[in-house]
Amino acid sequence: MKKSVFVITLMFVFSAAFGQTLDELKATQKVKKDSIAAIQARVNALQGEINAFPGWHKGAFGTIGGSIANFDNWYAKGAANSSTGNIGFTVNAYANLMQEKFFWRNAANVNLTWVKLDDKDDPTDSDNFEEATDVFNISSLFGYKLTEHFAISALGEYRTTILSNFNDPGYLDLGVGATWTPIADLVVVIHPLNYNFVFSKGASMYESSLGAKIVADYAKKIGAINFKSNLSMFNSYESSDYSNWTWTNSFGYTLWKMIGVGFDVGLRKNKQEALNYALTGPTPNPSATFDNVDNKLQTYWMIGLNYAF
Repeated sequence: MKKSVFVITLMFVFSAAFGQTLDELKATQKVKKDSIAAIQARVNALQGEINAFPGWHKGAFGTIGGSIANFDNWYAKGAANSSTGNIGFTVNAYANLMQEKFFWRNAANVNLTWVKLDDKDDPTDSDNFEEATDVFNISSLFGYKLTEHFAISALGEYRTTILSNFNDPGYLDLGVGATWTPIADLVVVIHPLNYNFVFSKGASMYESSLGAKIVADYAKKIGAINFKSNLSMFNSYESSDYSNWTWTNSFGYTLWKMIGVGFDVGLRKNKQEALNYALTGPTPNPSATFDNVDNKLQTYWMIGLNYAF
């Protein structure tokens, strides 16, 4: 009996001691987490000051994704004997010159993807990699500061595809107006005087026009995380059929040294491209017009390995 009481008492003491130790560890962990958050806040503030410091600021990060697969006698699949594959990459780069009275911001975004589906039982199909995602965008923004956060500015932006239909279509925006930089990582461009040059090889639906240009660009680096979001909009004064917008987002998280995971997603609305696709795509509709074309939301996304330069 005395032995049982002793064992129970000993277990109670160990349990109380363990519970006390666990509570103490949790309390210590909370203090350290609070300390880490405070340190990160100071690091972010310093990074903002570094980004605004006079001189050139350059950087880049990108995503590489890919997969391959092979099927032999896989009868549940439509093409029982086939091989598939896809590969793609995204690069986001910038070179910004920051001075006391002016700034010059330059950026580039490239997203290219290839896919392949080779049906081994069909000798007529292609076993080559075909172009899928095809995005090329470069921009240059110059601003003369009137105040710390407000400047008069001029913007040049060019976007097209480069794998199969280079400059067909191609879009070149040239305009002037104002730029607002409320924080170091956010740039908002409002140009009420902008001309949207559209280049194409004979397609009549592509028309250049005068309009307003709005761009919002946010880029942030927090520790191992890289994030960039860019919204580019053109509102034509001549016709809403000539208006368009593109929104791209890139996210990278470094896991080891400079290698990590990345995710990219893009959205676009462009009625001129929708009409051209309706008239010349895989199932042409000769009666398609601006009035009846289905201007669907264009999207792409990619996930894969990320490399931060």
